Amino acid sequence: MNDLVKPQGCTSLKLRELQRVVAQRYDAEVGKSGLKTTQYSLLSHIQSLAPVRPGELARVMHMDASTLTRNLRPLQEQGWVVVSEGEDARSRSVSLTPEGLAKRQEARRHWRAAQEALNERLGPDRVAALHALIDESLAMLDETEPEAEADGTV
Repeated sequence: MNDLVKPQGCTSLKLRELQRVVAQRYDAEVGKSGLKTTQYSLLSHIQSLAPVRPGELARVMHMDASTLTRNLRPLQEQGWVVVSEGEDARSRSVSLTPEGLAKRQEARRHWRAAQEALNERLGPDRVAALHALIDESLAMLDETEPEAEADGTV
């Protein structure tokens, strides 16, 4: 790291502040479909991965299994998601119902409006750079450390 450039403040705090401001904008728009942004994201991941095992879905979305279960419950209650037996009796599979697909498509129009508004506000180059930095940072932080693999803590 360049000795002249030293991060100031708490990175976690700064990321949370940005996340809150961005989430408020998306929630306001996506909420017009009756979904929270997190629910739209979950429906989108299920659509692209389905049928998908809950553990794989949680891994891809960077969340723990209990959070995933808690977030799936209201979607199941609305009849938008179904969790059924997987390939064997011990596994489960998550997929969208036709109603879930329709709800996701409705919410997508609102998500698109929120994304376009953010692109306009920040500028497409800045948004693309932000995406690249986030993707790179996630990849670096997701790298498994050899010591953790060796002792089975991963």
